[in-house]
Amino acid sequence: MVAALALPLAVLAVATPADAGTRKATTPSGSDYEWSNVAISGGGYVPGIIYNQTEPGLVYARTDIGGAYRLDRDSDEWVPLLDHIGWDEWNRLGVLSLATDPVDTANVYAAVGMYTNDWDPNNGAILRSRDYGETWNATALPFKVGGNMPGRGIGERLQIDPNDNDILYFGAEQGEGLWRSTDAGVTWSHVASLPNVGDFVPDAGSDNSYLTSNLGVLWTAFDKASSTAGDPTQTIFTAVADTSDILYRSDDAGATWTAVEGAPTGFLPHDGVIAGRYLYIATSNTSGPYDGSDGEVWRYGIDDGTWTNITPPQRPVGVDFGFSGLTVDASNPDTIMVASQIQWWPDVLIFRSTDGGATWTSIWDYDWSQSNPFVVRYSQNIDEVPWLAFGKQPGPPQMWVEPAPKVGWMVSALEINPFDSTEMMYGTGATIYRSSDLTNWDEPGGVIHITPEATGIEETAIQDLVAPAGDVDLVSAMLDLGGFVHDDIATVVNTFQDPYFGGATSVDAAGLDASTLVRAGTDGSGAIVAATSHDSGHTWATSPAATGASGSGTIAVGADGTHVIWAPAGATARYSADGGVTWADTSGLPHNARVEADRVDSTRLYAFAAGTFYRSTDGGATFTTVSTGKLPAEGPVRFAAMPGTIGELWLAGGEDEGAYGMWRSPDGGATWTKVKGFDEADTVGFGKAAPGATTAAIYTAAERNGQRGVYRSIDGGTTWTRINDDEHQWGWIGADIEGDPDVFGRVYIATNGRGIVVGDDSAATAPSVWKSSTVYTEGEVVTYGGKVWVATWWTQNQRPGDVWGPWQEIAAEPPGVAIWTPSRLFDTGDIVTHDGHLWRSKWWTRNQAPGASQWGPWEQIG
Repeated sequence: MVAALALPLAVLAVATPADAGTRKATTPSGSDYEWSNVAISGGGYVPGIIYNQTEPGLVYARTDIGGAYRLDRDSDEWVPLLDHIGWDEWNRLGVLSLATDPVDTANVYAAVGMYTNDWDPNNGAILRSRDYGETWNATALPFKVGGNMPGRGIGERLQIDPNDNDILYFGAEQGEGLWRSTDAGVTWSHVASLPNVGDFVPDAGSDNSYLTSNLGVLWTAFDKASSTAGDPTQTIFTAVADTSDILYRSDDAGATWTAVEGAPTGFLPHDGVIAGRYLYIATSNTSGPYDGSDGEVWRYGIDDGTWTNITPPQRPVGVDFGFSGLTVDASNPDTIMVASQIQWWPDVLIFRSTDGGATWTSIWDYDWSQSNPFVVRYSQNIDEVPWLAFGKQPGPPQMWVEPAPKVGWMVSALEINPFDSTEMMYGTGATIYRSSDLTNWDEPGGVIHITPEATGIEETAIQDLVAPAGDVDLVSAMLDLGGFVHDDIATVVNTFQDPYFGGATSVDAAGLDASTLVRAGTDGSGAIVAATSHDSGHTWATSPAATGASGSGTIAVGADGTHVIWAPAGATARYSADGGVTWADTSGLPHNARVEADRVDSTRLYAFAAGTFYRSTDGGATFTTVSTGKLPAEGPVRFAAMPGTIGELWLAGGEDEGAYGMWRSPDGGATWTKVKGFDEADTVGFGKAAPGATTAAIYTAAERNGQRGVYRSIDGGTTWTRINDDEHQWGWIGADIEGDPDVFGRVYIATNGRGIVVGDDSAATAPSVWKSSTVYTEGEVVTYGGKVWVATWWTQNQRPGDVWGPWQEIAAEPPGVAIWTPSRLFDTGDIVTHDGHLWRSKWWTRNQAPGASQWGPWEQIG
C-alpha cells in the first residue's frame, strides 16, 4: 500500500538527512565540567504540551526559543533535550511542533526553526530521536520554520500516523504546503495533492515581515478507527490557515483531499482533536498568541458529516475572545476542555464540559444569579515561584480586579493526562501550571489546585550578568522578567522589586564594594529608569526616567560604589557622583555607547561605540577618546576590566565581514593587541583565579582555531582550554559570560532562551600538601599551613615560609585584589591590599611591607 501511494502524493521536492550518525559528545576537553541552570523555573511562552497516548506518564513540552523538554516523573523536573544545538544552528532552539510516537514510544520528533522572515538566515529541520530525546539526527528542510512566529501556538503541525508510525505529516508555513515522510522522518516529500496551502497572514498591510508571514498548513488529525495496525490510516483531516476553507479530508491515506462541507468560516482552526466519532475544533479570528477577539468551538461528526456549534456561552466581562488549548479526556471522551486563546483582563478563561460540549463551566465566572456572584473553581499557589505575581502582592482573586497571580495568558497548550483524568497541565506566556485534582471541578463547589510545574524549564532571554563577591551569587538582567538577585543560584527567588522591572538590559556591581548594585531597565509603568542599591539588592533608589530614550542601554558602577555611568539607548548618557542619588548629563560620549567600570580605580569608567574607545577619569562626568581605528567598528562588542588591576581591559566582538575576535589593553584602552588564535570572540568575563595563579580566570564564548565553544584561560590568556563539549552548546550565547569570584571554575553563561547556564569544574581540587621529599619545579602549587604557595624555582626540602626562599605565598581578596604577603614577588604596577588600604607598586619588590617606609616601593591609592 505504501508503494502504491507514492505516485498520487506527487513528489515535488525531497528533504534529505543532514547528518547520518547518532549525536555524541566528541570533544573531551569539556568532560570535567558539569552543567546546570540558575534556578528561575520557567520564564517564557510554552506553546505545546504533548502527552504520549500509549506510555503512561510520558510527556514533552516545547518552547518558542528555548528548545524542548521531557518530564522526568521521578524527580518531577523537566529535562532539556536540545542543548546540543550550536552557535551556527541557533534557530533550531525554536520548536514549532513536537510529536511523540504512540507505537514505538522512545521515538520523538521535532520541527525546528526560529523565523520564516529574514531575521533567520537558516532553513528549518525535522529532528528525530529513538531514545526519548537523548540523542538526535536531523533532516534539513528546503524552507524556513517559524518556532517564534505568529501562530506558533496553533495545534501540532507534526503528526505521526497511529496505525503506521513510519508515516509522519508536517504542515509548513509560507505556502510550502503539506509534507510527508514514509521512513520515520528520515526523508520528506511534498504532498501536492492537498489543494490549499493556506493564505492567512496576521497583517497584510504591515511593513514588518514578522506580521506578513503566511501561516500555511496548521495540523493533521487521524481517525485511527479507519484502518488497522500496520496499515496507513485512511481517514485524515488537515487544517489550513484559510478562513474560507479551514479543513480538508482524505479517505485514501492522503492520496486525494477534499474540503470538508459545512466547515465553519471566518476563523482559523487553532486546535483539532478526534475523540470517539467526533472531531472537535477550537477557532480564533487571529493567529495569536497575543491577540484574538472572537472565535467558536465546533464538533464534527466523522461518520455523518454534521457540524454542531458547541461554543461556551460564558462571557464574564462582556467581551468576546478566540479559543485554543483544546483537549479531550481520553478516559472520558465526553469531557472536553478549551481555553480562551487570550483575555488579557482580568484573566484567561478555561472551560470544561462533561457532556460533549452541551454545557460548560468556567474556571472563574461572574454569576449574578448567585448570592456571591464571583464563582471560582480554582486555588492557585505560587510560593515556589514567587516572581509569577509579576511585581504585585499575591492574594486570592477578587471581582473586577486583575488577580496576582493570574491563571495565565496565551494558553494554547492545555492537556489532560490520557491515563489520569485528575492531571491537567497548561502552558502560559511564562510557565506551565498543573492541577493534580482536576475532577474536583465537577463536584458542587469543587475547587482544583493549581501550582507551577516548570522546574527544569529555563526559558529566559538573558541580557547581562554580574557575579559580585560575597553573599550574593549572581545578579541578572533579562527581557520580560526584568532580572533577579540570587543569593543562592539553586533557589527560585522573586524578581527585581521597588522598582519592579518588566525588562532589563544591564546590571553591574562595584568592583571593591560588592553590596553596591546597579541595574537599568523598564519599570512597571513603561518608564526607562536605572536603580541603585547599596545593600545587595534589598532596597533600591530609582533614577528619573530617561525621556526620549529608545531603550535602557548599559550601566556601570565605579569600584567603590560612588560613581555610576548610565547610557540609555538613543539618549545622552548620564552619571551620578553620589551613588545614584542625583544624576546629570555626561559629556564626550555618543549615543548608544556601551559602558563599563574599572574594578579597582573608582574614578575610571570606560565606554565603546562604533570602533572608538573612551575613558573617563572623573567618575563619568566627562569622557575622552583614547583609541580609534583599532577595534571592530561593526557588530556587537562586549568588554570588561580585569579584577585586581587598574586599566587592564579585554574586548570581544565584531562581525564576519570585518574585524572579529578578542583584544587586550594593558593601559586603559590606549593601546590594544589582538589575542592570537581566536577567529571570532563574542563575550569575555573573569572569575576567581586558579589556586596559585596571580591573575583572574578568563572566560569567553568564541571560535578558536576553527572550533566554537566556551573557553577558559587560567594564565592571563597565554593558553586556552575549551570547557564545554558538543552536547552542551545552547545555541547563541553571545550576550554575556561571567566567572564566579568566590568559586574557582564556576562560570555563568547568558543564553537566548535557555536561561542562565552554570558550569562547575568537577576536576577543580585544592593543591596537594607540600612534602619535603618531593621535587618541585617552577610554577608548581602546594598548600602548607593553610596557605597556598607557588614555586619560583626548582626546590626540594625547602619548607614554605622563608620570605627569600623559593616559595611565594599567593593570596587574594574575593574581588580579585592581591593580598600583600612578604614572600611574594610584585612587579611595577601591581595592586595589593594591606592594612585596609590599596597600594600600587612603583618597582619590583619582595618582603617590603606597604606603608613601612615613605621611601619604599609602594604608593597608597585607596
